Amino acid sequence: MRFAFDKMHGLGNDFVIVDARRQPVAIDAARARAVADRHRGIGCDQLILIEASGEADLRMRIWNADGGEVEQCGNALRCVAALTGATRIETAGGLVAAEQGGGGITIDMGAPRFEWDAIPLAYPLDTAPLPLGWDGLAGGHALSVGNPHIVFFVPDLAAVPLDRIGPVIETDPVFPKRINVNVAEVTGPAALRLSVWERGAGLTRACGTGACATAVAAIRQGLVSGPVEVRLPGGPLVIDWTPGGTIRMTGPATHVFAGEAEWEAFA
Repeated sequence: MRFAFDKMHGLGNDFVIVDARRQPVAIDAARARAVADRHRGIGCDQLILIEASGEADLRMRIWNADGGEVEQCGNALRCVAALTGATRIETAGGLVAAEQGGGGITIDMGAPRFEWDAIPLAYPLDTAPLPLGWDGLAGGHALSVGNPHIVFFVPDLAAVPLDRIGPVIETDPVFPKRINVNVAEVTGPAALRLSVWERGAGLTRACGTGACATAVAAIRQGLVSGPVEVRLPGGPLVIDWTPGGTIRMTGPATHVFAGEAEWEAFA
């Protein structure tokens, strides 16, 4: 069976998007890993499946490159909105709204959650800051923006070996669903620089939910005021949040190419 797909990226965070509304396909962890493989597959950070939804324009499902299905992906939301024109998208992390404008795609990510069991943690702990540390990184702020994040603010982002510390924090037993690890440096009154170790994908050029979580944590601590420009290795996103409100993320979505492949090649 041949299937059609679109290759897209948001600031270098890249996706293979399959529209299963046209042609049903079955995804499991092994197949997701095979599609994501950059040497033997199509290659991507995440595999995105579009399905019909009874409560929104469509449903979006997300598999990381390691084959794990996850709840939310901000960059993929922008890409799916740009590809399909959808304005309401159902995800495992909740319903989100999308708007298209001259400045890019804006996604209303919903309200952040700060309760220990909403992130989740394995047991009750203060989440802002979390009273834990890993190899010099301490005082992290844990929150959920549809998926779990921990955010650390440091004076020198370049001095943090996130490629080494990231996987240790991601898989710590205190995070039963693992966690995305964000390390940020405040560079201005409304500006941050950010690196992200993404759960199931590793170091990434951009993470939309990571930018949202980091901006929220920084605004909550009074380190910056919104809207905040969050600069990732792949480029900037603009995040706006007022305490008590929802998070709005604005950034680009780029279509790279459309293609077809043999489904059996990824068995």
